[in-house]
Amino acid sequence: MSKLGGNFLEDFQQGDIIYHAMPRTITSGDASMFLGLTGTRYPLFCAKNFANSLGFESTPIDDILLFNIAFSRTVQDISLNAVANLGYAEVIFHSPVFFGDTISSKSEIIGIKENSNKTNGIVYVHSSSFNQQNKMVLSWKRWVMIPKKDKNKTIKEVVPKNIKPEVAVGSMHIPDFLKTNNFDEIATGSSLRWDDYHENDEINHSRGLTIDEASHTLATHLYQNDAKLHFNAHQMKASPFKKRLVYGGHVISLCRSIAHEGLENSLIITAIHAGTHSNPVLADDTLYSKTIIVGKDKLPNHQDIGILKLKLIGIKNQIPSSLKSIYQQSVENKIYNKNVVLDLDYSIVVPRGK
Repeated sequence: MSKLGGNFLEDFQQGDIIYHAMPRTITSGDASMFLGLTGTRYPLFCAKNFANSLGFESTPIDDILLFNIAFSRTVQDISLNAVANLGYAEVIFHSPVFFGDTISSKSEIIGIKENSNKTNGIVYVHSSSFNQQNKMVLSWKRWVMIPKKDKNKTIKEVVPKNIKPEVAVGSMHIPDFLKTNNFDEIATGSSLRWDDYHENDEINHSRGLTIDEASHTLATHLYQNDAKLHFNAHQMKASPFKKRLVYGGHVISLCRSIAHEGLENSLIITAIHAGTHSNPVLADDTLYSKTIIVGKDKLPNHQDIGILKLKLIGIKNQIPSSLKSIYQQSVENKIYNKNVVLDLDYSIVVPRGK
């Protein structure tokens, strides 16, 4: 596989195992910068006493910050030249990460498909991240559109197997020490518990957040994602967008931050079942979020907490209450409304009734 200038579609083969360079020790400075760039307000990730009351030894790293840092280890080898990161599946948070932990990542190529235009194609990847004890902390599958360097090159296509539509509750990792018997509702600002949510409930989060060039650039530097479409304004002038794209992982960060309202007692993310970056986000777009309660699950070994399965919809330049459907036409067509930028199914842990 080539290194200088990044890899192209023809450089990948099914079964390739890539050990990514650039391990990262995560610090309190990283967490503070993430808070400043996203405005996230979940107290588990910024209040030590609150974290201790739940059984954590110290404040853990925000799940989405961990995802972005772990994901970005893979960019240099997988998606430096990407046209777009298209989607995710089976994102599992295996173990909490704390200040001082060092994260490294590896990936396996599980599928390759050439697009009909013969100029690009899709690479399917299964990645895993580990801490300094070689303990897995995160794993995920994703598919990314990669250009060909030589459009006449023949691509051996391999259809990926066993990409599951969701992560089963039995495959989720809930820390044994997690307890909510002394849950501090004053710290979260909400009395809403697992029992208060119902399937098909919708939350139109009222906060909007306008993205500027400096903040999304700084955030993407924080994650160490150096994909060209996020940084090379000169190159992107020749693209249909005419300017740099906002990194999709940062869009997730911002939409999740906006979705704090109404989900204040969210504790940890256990899994991201599926995710689609349905439309591009550019600087000066204003993001909004809408959440739909997709399902609820009890945990047999944890009577004091439950799982909420959520659909997080990221919307640009349109207030959530005015969005009638995430699709332009019928659900069957799966053509997204042009203002829908994120469709993310994920599960969280929430304390149950008192």
